[in-house]
Amino acid sequence: MATRTDRRSSAPHEADSHDMIRVHGARVNNLKDVTIEIPKRRLTVFTGVSGSGKSSLVFGTIAAESQRLINETYSAFLQGFMPTLARPEVDVLDGLTTVITVDQQRMGSDPRSTVGTATDANAMLRILFSRLGKPHIGPPSAYSFNTASVRASGGITVDRGAAKTKTVKATFNRVGGMCTRCEGRGAVSDIDLTQLYDDSKSIAEGAFTIPGWKSDNVWTVGLYAQSGFLDPNKPIRRFTKKEMQDFLYREPVKVKVNGVNLTYEGLIPKIQKSFLSKDKEAMQPHIRAFVERAVTFTTCPECDGTRLSEGARSSKIKRVSIADACAMEIRDLATWVRGLKEPSVAPLLTALQGTLDSFVELGLGYLSLDRAAGTLSGGEAQRVKMIRHLGSSLTDVTYVFDEPTIGLHPHDIQRMNELLLRLRNKGNTVLVVEHKPEVIAIADHVVDLGPGAGTGGGAVCFEGTVAGLRKSDTVTGLHLDDRAAVKDAVREPTGTLEIRGASAHNLRDVDVDVPLGVLVAVTGVAGSGKSSLVHGSIPADAGVVSIDQTPIRGSRRSNPATYTGLLDPIRKAYAKANGVKPALFSANSEGACPTCNGAGVVYTDLGMMAGVATPCEDCEGKRFQASVLDYHLGGRDISEVLAMSVSEAEEFFGSGDAHTPAAHKILGRLTDVGLGYLTLGQPLTTLSGGERQRLKLAAHMAEKGGDQPVYVLDEPTAGLHLADVEQLLGLLDRLVDAGKSVIVVEHHQAVMAHADWIIDLGPGAGHDGGEIVFEGTPADLVAARATLTGEHLAAYVGA
Repeated sequence: MATRTDRRSSAPHEADSHDMIRVHGARVNNLKDVTIEIPKRRLTVFTGVSGSGKSSLVFGTIAAESQRLINETYSAFLQGFMPTLARPEVDVLDGLTTVITVDQQRMGSDPRSTVGTATDANAMLRILFSRLGKPHIGPPSAYSFNTASVRASGGITVDRGAAKTKTVKATFNRVGGMCTRCEGRGAVSDIDLTQLYDDSKSIAEGAFTIPGWKSDNVWTVGLYAQSGFLDPNKPIRRFTKKEMQDFLYREPVKVKVNGVNLTYEGLIPKIQKSFLSKDKEAMQPHIRAFVERAVTFTTCPECDGTRLSEGARSSKIKRVSIADACAMEIRDLATWVRGLKEPSVAPLLTALQGTLDSFVELGLGYLSLDRAAGTLSGGEAQRVKMIRHLGSSLTDVTYVFDEPTIGLHPHDIQRMNELLLRLRNKGNTVLVVEHKPEVIAIADHVVDLGPGAGTGGGAVCFEGTVAGLRKSDTVTGLHLDDRAAVKDAVREPTGTLEIRGASAHNLRDVDVDVPLGVLVAVTGVAGSGKSSLVHGSIPADAGVVSIDQTPIRGSRRSNPATYTGLLDPIRKAYAKANGVKPALFSANSEGACPTCNGAGVVYTDLGMMAGVATPCEDCEGKRFQASVLDYHLGGRDISEVLAMSVSEAEEFFGSGDAHTPAAHKILGRLTDVGLGYLTLGQPLTTLSGGERQRLKLAAHMAEKGGDQPVYVLDEPTAGLHLADVEQLLGLLDRLVDAGKSVIVVEHHQAVMAHADWIIDLGPGAGHDGGEIVFEGTPADLVAARATLTGEHLAAYVGA
């Protein structure tokens, strides 16, 4: 062996000098010329109140620029197929490494997207069954519920050169595993015809009960009345069999109505295209209510909800079909795969075992691979995305996490901390946006942004160690060691909401009386059955206003004023004061600037390069025609009102010439949830996760839930700073004191301690959960310490 003399120079190598990510002059969203140096190969936690600029710095600046620079390494041809990314507004950004982003974005809500398809576990299972399944039915596609079986035969023309061609008979055959009845969705939709029309009336008498279908509408009612296929004066119940077939199911056909060529098709396909193909969350409330009334989704009777064809279900390994394997809890499936000893597929089994073990390690062993991806909570979706990174051999990568502890019980947070430290110890840079003190405590480096939110934030208030943060006078430093005390006295319930025999998902025939007129916290580890109990088991006639974690969707044209319905009373007030139409005061309607179509900016598409948005020269970014800005209310034009903050607007519409009670009421709700600093016209796309959550809460507070409304909130503290949680508790108290009942699904110990009553589910997750393990006051839970929640709450309050 050759001898090696190690004569390392005492001087540091130049390559080791790049150990910082340097950001100079960042101005994305509300950042105010932020200059900062972040150490590489360390765990850095970014804190600050909701809306202080954390996501703008970490995601909008560092992660966005890294992704843009990686895209630039590809050829111009390939870049044409990639999303174009603009360079963030920053003077210098240097020392970047490849960024892997693990955010809270929900997974696609397509019913064909499942936990298995999103993590490639299904792909590996399909290969496994195509090799070992008995009877053998075909290649991996034969076990895929997204692949339909196709058979075709016919003549194809083959060039033989010198202008000679020959027709050759060809046959094509592809075996797929899709259930033909439900097309791989697992459920079939059934439309209740009684909700579409009154069959005792004729079309001319106004038989249709569909929203927006008025007798003078030529595109809907007029089309059916004058199509020539139906007698418009005959009651629908007296239609012949052929008329009924034409009325409900006729294929699209061209007809002439009043000299205009229109397409006629049966009522069922027309309803499916106009209503069922749209996102329910984006619908207007009255249309959403109609769809929920008229359409019922039932489990497919042919495949029993497995989405798979009979052939795919018949092929088995050790008496287990691929449908059975996907329906198992992942921890049970991992045990089954471990028992398969087959040398011919050993590499595949090793890879599949690693993926399934990662689920268990992340505390997701209670999920099944056939769980629809759209039904996962924000926290579950984020952890599912982490799975592909756990076993990665990559080092010197920057991992960016957006509140990885959302949806986690205090018991599970320790496990998440260990994963973050493990990623760091492999030589990676880990950047975490987080509010939980347990995660802040393990940081090597802390960056605190603030001091406030929105325009009051965007500056670095503190940079250094956790010990230094504790001694600082920043909002985070002052609240880091806050501990709520258990209430001395709790409210008395005014009634009970009875839930009997609840068996949704993993619930085990649960009977529980939920007290009304008080603040109830439903707790338990992730997967214990909390959401199944409060969202899936509360009786439909209980007058419930449900506020779940579904994210707000909105374009840059949407803003807090449009989302909450605030703009409607404002437009009417302007129209009444000036004697003109309300539509003039909408930037999406008649009042829009014609140059930019009310967007305020003009987009220039530069192909593969990032497009450029420049402020509109005609309206100067105000979005309205110049003539509209001549109309005033209380001395302000509509663009000046949209530029106001919620607090300013509340004062403006509260008294004087601009006094508008309907607008003032909505603005009061926005102030109640702590959004007084937002401007009315700020695009929804620029709001943080916590701001969106509170905006949704403010909008839903207006919903009527019967005489005694019951508000069900799913993790309202998600995305909230420690200081904001206090304000949220005040809001919940005000709701209860006003005679409303509030039920919160929550992991935050401050909310548990503040509750009047706690319902704790468990003891574990999945088939280890689904039972009520405690009912009583927080003080009783702390005293008993009989459950995981009790132990952690006792430790939190220092009992």
